[in-house]
Amino acid sequence: MNILVVNETEAGMLSGIIVNEKESVEFAAKELLRLGCETVIITLGARGSYITASGVCEWIPAFKVDVVDTTAADDVYCGCLAVALAEGKTLAESARFASAAAAISVTRLGAQPSVPFRDEVDRFLIT
Repeated sequence: MNILVVNETEAGMLSGIIVNEKESVEFAAKELLRLGCETVIITLGARGSYITASGVCEWIPAFKVDVVDTTAADDVYCGCLAVALAEGKTLAESARFASAAAAISVTRLGAQPSVPFRDEVDRFLIT
């Protein structure tokens, strides 16, 4: 599976669409699919993320946390998305797992120190 993960600014740059509201997020994602991407995920920080692929269009809500530093959020998201997909989770399940890990990461200062351990993400999803 080929996946493009971009934030809203990057989605706008690649699609040529100003991404600032729900409708424009969906339109930009469809445009990126039209341009040849197989799967598109647009991350929107505190507004969650939007995933789209053949047969899938879904909003993944963000987890509410106290944000300290967003430095590693996208890297954590992408790494944990890959882990969940490799474990056989669906795209939506994987995006939720990735969102949880990224939510944990933004509550900590720095890049490497903010990356959560697997058991932390699993516990976070249970609570």
